[in-house]
Amino acid sequence: MVAALSVAPVVLVTLLIGLRGVAAMRTTSDFLVASRRISPLVNSAAVSGEYLSAASFLGVAGLVVKDGIGALWYPVGFTAGYIAMLVLVAAPMRRSGALTVPDFAEARLASPALRRLAAVVVLVIGTLYLVPQFRTAGLVLTAVGGTPYWVGVVIAGTAVSATLALGGMRAATYVQAFQFVLKLLLFIVPAIWLVSQVSPEQRSASVHPVEFSHFARDTRLSFEIDVTLTLREPTTLLTPEKHVVPPGELVARSGETLEFAEGTPVPAVRGGAPLGGPDWQRPLLDLGDQGYPLLGTWAILIATMLGTMGLPHVLMRFHTSPDGRAARRTAAITVALLGVFYLFPGVYGVFGRVLVPELYVSGATDTVVVALPAQIDDGWAGSLFTGLLTAGAFAAFLATSLGLLLVISGAVAHDLAPGGLRRLRWSVLGAAAVMVLLALPSARLDAGVLVTWGFTVAASTFCPLLVLGIWWNRLTAAGAISGVLAGLVASSGSILVALFVPSLSGLPAILVSQPAPWSVPLAFGVMIVVSWRGRPPAWSTAAMLRLHLDDRTAETPSSWSDHRSSTVRRLGRRLNR
Repeated sequence: MVAALSVAPVVLVTLLIGLRGVAAMRTTSDFLVASRRISPLVNSAAVSGEYLSAASFLGVAGLVVKDGIGALWYPVGFTAGYIAMLVLVAAPMRRSGALTVPDFAEARLASPALRRLAAVVVLVIGTLYLVPQFRTAGLVLTAVGGTPYWVGVVIAGTAVSATLALGGMRAATYVQAFQFVLKLLLFIVPAIWLVSQVSPEQRSASVHPVEFSHFARDTRLSFEIDVTLTLREPTTLLTPEKHVVPPGELVARSGETLEFAEGTPVPAVRGGAPLGGPDWQRPLLDLGDQGYPLLGTWAILIATMLGTMGLPHVLMRFHTSPDGRAARRTAAITVALLGVFYLFPGVYGVFGRVLVPELYVSGATDTVVVALPAQIDDGWAGSLFTGLLTAGAFAAFLATSLGLLLVISGAVAHDLAPGGLRRLRWSVLGAAAVMVLLALPSARLDAGVLVTWGFTVAASTFCPLLVLGIWWNRLTAAGAISGVLAGLVASSGSILVALFVPSLSGLPAILVSQPAPWSVPLAFGVMIVVSWRGRPPAWSTAAMLRLHLDDRTAETPSSWSDHRSSTVRRLGRRLNR
């Protein structure tokens, strides 16, 4: 009941705003970039709304419970990436006059092959980022309302695809701006309530963590994903009947329920730091408990900071600005808004370690935010704040999913198989159906890990392309294609190995599961070496001027070169009208 009352208003408002966008959508430009008329304040709220995804609203707090204080490097990287985007990318991307990242790639280097490759990269990033949004929607509704996992996945997919098919970017913009304000309020107010309601002993335990050793009461755990537990000494289980399990590994299967007796030793979880132990308190990320905390921290920072500059759904947002100056203002305001939001995930994480340590054992740490209020107050106040946080979480899923689904449909129906407005709308529905089908078997995957992989692919492909394409006039089409391809193969290949070869350990496990420290330099190096061996087109200097001159003096996109493809020339003529 709480889940239905929380989610229904968010979904209803989302659909109503989508309906209001129908009248204003007549062209491809209306659908993809809202006719470039979004003000910096509204745009920054919309950027923040789509950027603060399930990984931010729920995932960061869950990672704090699972991996310790070092998980707070995630929001550092998420926010710092916008500073780099503000300095290097925002204004030049808007001045390019493109509608999508593949549009920019072809306009800058006159290469239809590069455009198609960039569209494929958009699909990879979008899938890695969108699947965890739908996946976490299913988990949250299961945790709060007891609904089957697939119900939340289907509700999220249906609401997002219907809104976007009806109203396009304009509807997405106002939905995301509204949902950012909603998320901010529904995240901060319950956090303040939690701080005021916990007992002095619980507050002290949160800021002076001590490793948990035994369950304080009979504790029933339901496992939504497969979890491998390490039993350090004989452990008493009460289900299905009371029995003692010898030391060793115990695999808890998805859907299984185990009840641990009071005083039973808390088992360790493979791949996680012991709750409250020295490793948990260390301000570094020991990914997978492999023993390389400094490398793991740098891997996450490189992926999140540089990946932010290459996220296609964020880059498309800057194309909705009236000019480059407005795009830069949008990025600057976004940094401030994100900074406010990211002050609070740590609050939920440290309280979650004390109040709901069972989520660590069951592998359901992504639900810690919505599970906390009921631990403080089992009356109306706990139910109220549980409902508010559930609504905020669902707003996070929907806002991010709108932007991601938009770039995926744009890659299909604007870059790979160009068509009109009708094709864009149908591609939205088709892409949403595919993402729902991929999300259904993905409950066991960590949302934070999936999203970080999306950042890693973006950092290894679009970050080098944009930085060198905007700031280096010797970049050639061959160099760009080689670098993007090298980064895509290196990052996505490592991700596939991490998914299907889980037996790796030590340094190889870190470099495979988080390849950004080597895949990003590889992409930059290949792009530079191949470009140096070639010759840039004669009009590359004019293209660079177009990206960096003040908006009032810059040339129109169609004057970059007479040698660019017909697609880009049509784009330039359309923008000049």
